[in-house]
Amino acid sequence: MWGIFLFCLALDGQAEPLTVAPGQQSVSLAPHLRLLEDRDGSLTFDELRHAAEGLRPWNEKSANFGYTSSTYWVAFTLRNPSGQALPLLIRQDYPLIDFLEFWEPREGGGWRHVATGDRRPFSSRPLALREFVFPVTLPPASERTYYMRFATQGAMNIGLSVSSEVSLISHLTLEQFLLGVYYGGFLVLVIYNLLLFLAVRDRAYGFYMGYALSYSLYFGALNGVSFQFVWPDNPWLANESLLVLLGLSIIFGIQFARTICSGRQLAPRVDRVAGLLLYLTIALTVIAPFVGYRLMVTTLTVQALLASVLMLILGAVSLWRGSIPARYFMVGWATFLASIIVYVLKTFGWLPHNPYTHNAFQVAALIEMVLLSLALGARVREIRRRGFTDELSGLCNRRFFEQRLPREFSQVNRSGSPLSLLFMDLDHFKAINDRYGHARGDEAIRAVGQLILQQTRRPVVACRYGGEEFAVLLPQTNAAQAEVLAGRLLQKVKELGLFDLPMTISIGVATYDGHNFDSAMQLFDAADRALYRAKQQGRDRVQMSLAGAEALGLS
Repeated sequence: MWGIFLFCLALDGQAEPLTVAPGQQSVSLAPHLRLLEDRDGSLTFDELRHAAEGLRPWNEKSANFGYTSSTYWVAFTLRNPSGQALPLLIRQDYPLIDFLEFWEPREGGGWRHVATGDRRPFSSRPLALREFVFPVTLPPASERTYYMRFATQGAMNIGLSVSSEVSLISHLTLEQFLLGVYYGGFLVLVIYNLLLFLAVRDRAYGFYMGYALSYSLYFGALNGVSFQFVWPDNPWLANESLLVLLGLSIIFGIQFARTICSGRQLAPRVDRVAGLLLYLTIALTVIAPFVGYRLMVTTLTVQALLASVLMLILGAVSLWRGSIPARYFMVGWATFLASIIVYVLKTFGWLPHNPYTHNAFQVAALIEMVLLSLALGARVREIRRRGFTDELSGLCNRRFFEQRLPREFSQVNRSGSPLSLLFMDLDHFKAINDRYGHARGDEAIRAVGQLILQQTRRPVVACRYGGEEFAVLLPQTNAAQAEVLAGRLLQKVKELGLFDLPMTISIGVATYDGHNFDSAMQLFDAADRALYRAKQQGRDRVQMSLAGAEALGLS
């Protein structure tokens, strides 16, 4: 029994070598790793080799340990049973490792040592790629053990794999294509919304462009693209830019959310909290390059999660209170928040590091940007609608009516269908203001406006023309149908019962039947004259237009 127990302990102390073959496809080394955590980072390579029993088999599908101050030593063994030498590439897929060292046994003895990492110049890498790739050659019928040392102030993600040169080249070709599409998508969104910003001059577009631009640049730093192409000789700037760009992304994201969701008007309490978080993020972003990297990257990561949750609450409140842009915002932000949670859990070591957890929030960010762009479009439509809406009555305003009437007239003139117009005026409205006050007068305007909305449906256009006057445009409606609607409105106004004195309305009706008016203005003048006659004949009545000549003042 003791012999079996000791044999099991011996097996537990070994990790199975990985057998490779010609044309080797990419395969993860995680299950074949032996790891040692060096808590104070003092262990040297020679000491490690003499204390190799400290390396323990990992036997897991991934090796990520979150934010840690420990240094990690890694060993793995590759076996080549074939009769030919195999050129292979060892790849570390997470590029944000500060100090990364690699030891390969030489043919005649000794070791080849490579010291690189994103705290060292980009030229220290064996291959000029955004990730760390170490070329090795495995002799025929041989077995070799390789060692690596990982030390970083950021997240400790050990993502090692091995493949043949041909396999990696094909993978990199696809990867570069997808990165081009990804960043191209961001660029298209920024340019498209820049053009809209120049046309609309709405600050929400400015915040959106800042958010999209800073986030795309942040992903460039996160993926190692910036270090490779922008500042390969400045490791400090490559690392600190990640913090600053993350902070800017949070800042612009908060401001965009507050603007697109009309936070100050629809969710003032949440908006005030968002404002405080904004100022805190600005302060953290300013001091980030001058404070310890590990402290700032941890703080900003938590800050990003808090901001995402807060913006989701802001969007929910705005949506509940009727904001149309908040619909698109909520879908996009919820998608992005889910991916942020996955990435944060991976960063802190609570989820495995793999292509899905590493790239999920980057893909979700692009989807979010598209949906937020749609939210901007909805905001422009809402702004335009507000520009044509009378806030008191809820109806369209005079400016909208004056633009819509000629268009409707021109359309029915071509189609030959009728077009009717009701022009209405509340009776004795001045007496209501004088007796009950202007607040009750506003209440009367509001009540009549809601009544008109309830009694009409599209394509009817109901407007407050000004003061106590209302206009209702009725496409494809003849005189008899218009008179029925006018009579119903007349009766409904009397039934409102807002005041001790009965509230009534006078209505003038004019109908274009294809030949009786030459212009939209003549149709309007005819309805106005009919309303004037209704007032003269005692008010509280419907008066139909007599003829087209009346509009010209000939009757």
